[in-house]
Amino acid sequence: MTKLPGMKPVQVIRKLKKGGFVFDRQAKGSHEIWYNPVTRKRVIVPNHPGKDIPQKTLRSMITQSGIPVDDFLNL
Repeated sequence: MTKLPGMKPVQVIRKLKKGGFVFDRQAKGSHEIWYNPVTRKRVIVPNHPGKDIPQKTLRSMITQSGIPVDDFLNL
């Protein structure tokens, strides 16, 4: 398993955009739902400004996106 670096929500959103995801809608509270129209996958991003996303949450988001971890980190 690849060790994931600490990432801010803005960095994750930037990588999701490069991976073909578009903003779908605002979920409850500070969570955002991003959608990929090609793969029809959704990723829920907890957008808490100034805080890093925990590693387990980040790994779960990458799994939801359907993008391999190494490819996600290289986006």
